[in-house]
Amino acid sequence: MNPTPLPDAQATRAYGRRLVGEMLASGAAGGGVVLLQGPLGAGKTCLVGGIGQALAIGEPVTSPTFALAQHYRGQWGNQPRILIHLDLYRLEQPGVADQLFWEEEELAHEQGALLAVEWPERLSRWPGGAWHLQLRMAPQGRLAVLRGPVVPPGEVG
Repeated sequence: MNPTPLPDAQATRAYGRRLVGEMLASGAAGGGVVLLQGPLGAGKTCLVGGIGQALAIGEPVTSPTFALAQHYRGQWGNQPRILIHLDLYRLEQPGVADQLFWEEEELAHEQGALLAVEWPERLSRWPGGAWHLQLRMAPQGRLAVLRGPVVPPGEVG
């Protein structure tokens, strides 16, 4: 849980590429959920761009702030992979954010997709077994603090 310095966008994308390998190596059955926290401009979408690079997605990963969800097809090794990118920033009512999240999470689980969620603070509760990545502004760029996957007591991830 030591903070990792991310001095620029290139380092942030590289961190996203490494995160994919860590998530898939951890035994996340075909996928996993990463909750991305940080202020506006902290690099959340840039990091998801690195995830997209690792999955050999052939198009730019863009912010889904207005679309709310973007789905991308790529691959990891020989296996097809899907990346679902959610941005809950505009959903101020937890019930609305929850509904969108759980629909996309179910789809991600069925398809073995990786689900990257920006602004998970909008959810009324976080899913068990999710990775949590906090991006903080720092004098020399950003700091990334990764935790997970964490299963809350009494829940099955």
